[in-house]
Amino acid sequence: MNPILDVQDIHTFIGQYHILQGVSVQVQEGSITALLGRNGAGKTTTLKSIIGLTPPVEGKVIFQGEEIQEMHSFDVASLGIGFVPEHRAIFRDLSVEENLKIAERENGDFDRKRDLIFTLFPDLERLIHLGGANLSGGQQQMLAIARALVPDNHLLLIDEPSEGLAPVLIEKMIAAIQTLSSESTIVLVEQNFLVASQLAEYYVIIEEGQSVKSGKMQDLIKDGETIHRYLGAA
Repeated sequence: MNPILDVQDIHTFIGQYHILQGVSVQVQEGSITALLGRNGAGKTTTLKSIIGLTPPVEGKVIFQGEEIQEMHSFDVASLGIGFVPEHRAIFRDLSVEENLKIAERENGDFDRKRDLIFTLFPDLERLIHLGGANLSGGQQQMLAIARALVPDNHLLLIDEPSEGLAPVLIEKMIAAIQTLSSESTIVLVEQNFLVASQLAEYYVIIEEGQSVKSGKMQDLIKDGETIHRYLGAA
């Protein structure tokens, strides 16, 4: 079965710095795949390279059989790839409803997804008229993910969904992302290995800008040596 996303040996520079030096990721449709590695390994840059924010200078990014590595980010997004960046990046001066409506790719997208979004994130329905600046960190994270659900996205790239959240909110986020996986294929960057291990079916470890190991998460969970070597946890 061909993967929905096939990242082949990409190299990406940010300014003069050669950040990615050979990253490959295969993602099966309907799965959750976690990109793992230490801080600065290149995980976020991998997501940004896929979406076109930091285009690779070498290698291929193939989405649903089409090479997209030379496309502008807005054209990549129009193919059905959503991106939830680290630190949420919501519009703080807009209400929850306005943040969601501005994410529409076609008129009526929000109305069509309203039930799904508010089933996943009931707090957002209650706070729909509240400004983004007045939301808690957890509510902002919910809004950032909900915004990526407004248009029809076949693939969601989610960067550090649990970062800065209290444990009770992390559990809610895990449940929401698990439900989302029935709607979209998901690639996530997650520094918290416990969270990643609960969510992902597959993993790719990135070390110093290179993908060094990949496979099924259940196999990694049993491999304490690999976890300690690349993730610094036992």
